[in-house]
Amino acid sequence: MDKRIHMPFVAAAAVLLLAGAAVAGPTAAPHDAYLYIGWPNDGQVLPAGQPFRVWFGLRNMGVAPKDVKFPNTGHHHLLVDTDLPPADQEIPSDRNHLHFGAGETETMLELPPGRHTLQLLMGDDKHIPHNPPVSSRKITITIR
Repeated sequence: MDKRIHMPFVAAAAVLLLAGAAVAGPTAAPHDAYLYIGWPNDGQVLPAGQPFRVWFGLRNMGVAPKDVKFPNTGHHHLLVDTDLPPADQEIPSDRNHLHFGAGETETMLELPPGRHTLQLLMGDDKHIPHNPPVSSRKITITIR
């Protein structure tokens, strides 16, 4: 078989592999970084009409405000009722993607009655997820 026939296939495969490499941001994260929600707990039922505290836990990585580029640091983003955003793009800033660019490690939150999900995601100095992305597991809470 003519080797020239295979070259377009090899080139196409290389493009696909390179495109797949852009799945996280440019800022490295420690391989053992661990992000978690310390409160509330998964499955927690909280009273309606009352703000509640959400605190953020982080191990093996530091917290730094936005626009501060320092190795192995980032700042928190709280995702409310949404999935993780693309790992190679800036984290949106809206009612579902709350930014804590001053380096906050907790917040007060009030949600309407119903089931809600919460998840944390670290962002670098430019609000882009690290490589690899550092996120907590998603928890579900109920407001009654």
